Amino acid sequence: MANWKDYKEDWILFLEAGFIAVNQMDEDGAIKLFKAAELLNPESTLPKVGMGYLHLHKLELAQACKALEEVLEKEPNNEMAKTFLGICMSLSPKTLDKGEKILEHTAKSHDPLIKRLSGTAIDFAEKFLKKAPSPVQSQKKAK
Repeated sequence: MANWKDYKEDWILFLEAGFIAVNQMDEDGAIKLFKAAELLNPESTLPKVGMGYLHLHKLELAQACKALEEVLEKEPNNEMAKTFLGICMSLSPKTLDKGEKILEHTAKSHDPLIKRLSGTAIDFAEKFLKKAPSPVQSQKKAK
């Protein structure tokens, strides 16, 4: 049986496979892969970003925000964590404005993928999250 340290140089593969598992809706696999990546490289914050991404996919916004904020405490300039945090916050009415401000900041990134993701999230918020309340919502508020 191989020693886990034999896989230390492959930690990025475990991490990448974790993100793929999230996209494939394999929560159990994603958690195990992120934990393996964390074990192989405990200094990296990327496994924690991955867990935040998993919570975001499950719309567990409070847990996602918590994980991503922990990353940003260690790495304040982590644009991936900032972008995911902005998306999480923009999905909640109470933190929509704060989330949009984060996304507006990350939309100025030099990384084209971060810039595109941030722009797409801002567009989504503008089109679907900030629109006027439906007649049903208006009636409920009137009562």
